[in-house]
Amino acid sequence: MIRIGIVGYGNLGKSAEKIIDNTPDMELKGIFSRRDIEGDRFYRLEDILDYKDDIDVLILCGSSDKDIMEQGPELIANFNTVDSFDTHKNIYDYFNLMDKKAKENKKSALIATGWDPGLFSLVRTISESVLADGNTYTFWGKGISQGHSAAVRNIEGIADVAQYTIPKHDFIEEVKAGNNPEFTPEAAHTREVFAVAEEGYDPAELEKKIKEIPNYFDKYETTVHFISQEELNENHKGMPHGGRVIRSGKSPNGFQSNVEFALDLENNPDFTAAVDVAYARAIYRLNKEERYGAFTILDVAPSYLSLKDRDSLLKENI
Repeated sequence: MIRIGIVGYGNLGKSAEKIIDNTPDMELKGIFSRRDIEGDRFYRLEDILDYKDDIDVLILCGSSDKDIMEQGPELIANFNTVDSFDTHKNIYDYFNLMDKKAKENKKSALIATGWDPGLFSLVRTISESVLADGNTYTFWGKGISQGHSAAVRNIEGIADVAQYTIPKHDFIEEVKAGNNPEFTPEAAHTREVFAVAEEGYDPAELEKKIKEIPNYFDKYETTVHFISQEELNENHKGMPHGGRVIRSGKSPNGFQSNVEFALDLENNPDFTAAVDVAYARAIYRLNKEERYGAFTILDVAPSYLSLKDRDSLLKENI
């Protein structure tokens, strides 16, 4: 049995807990949080070193902006780790930091997994290698963006909100037709906001403030709907997401080819946690082979993820 620990008990940590409990080759040894949570397997994060001999792999389920960048380099000194660090611009520096510390301590770390970065990274790499003459396009949604929703919620007069990122269908069709449109996130996506206004605030003024938020909405085609809290709770409190990667190009003989990988997720944390758990199995196996350091999804053979043995994979999946 692979002994797993979870750090952080938000949406991702709760999903990871359920998946591990239903994974036959894994055992959940503890959930570590800064909060006091009642339960037999909940522990304070400050006490985690007391359990270093009881855990094979830690799955870090905190936020990228506040938690993982700090926790990863600290915890890799005593644990193998898997994380979903997703701040793209900082991944290179984070990888090098984790790689150095992991090798110093004979540990193994899988960083920046999930679906983007993660599975989408793998698809981009494979499709660009196979279809060398072409362009790669990444679309996000339709799905709720937690960060964008938080930005709207910070506006005075907004009681609650759900913000959806939506790919433009016409743009996707242009890509598939081989027309190679110039990609920017703003050109390829729209924003849709469902907001609850506090009493006494002018919805028109709130809409103006939403659309002017820099880096989030100011350059996007944005639609704002004001609805009741009851309607928001009933229709917009789920966590759907997804997206697609499309590689469009031509063979040396001039024939058009498209490579496409798409996700349609009813619950984003559940799927991300499932990817984390599969790669926890991989990082456990890599560490047992004394392959120390940091790894990304690009470095791990798919067979390391599977519950199946090599003979079964050869017979059933090739």
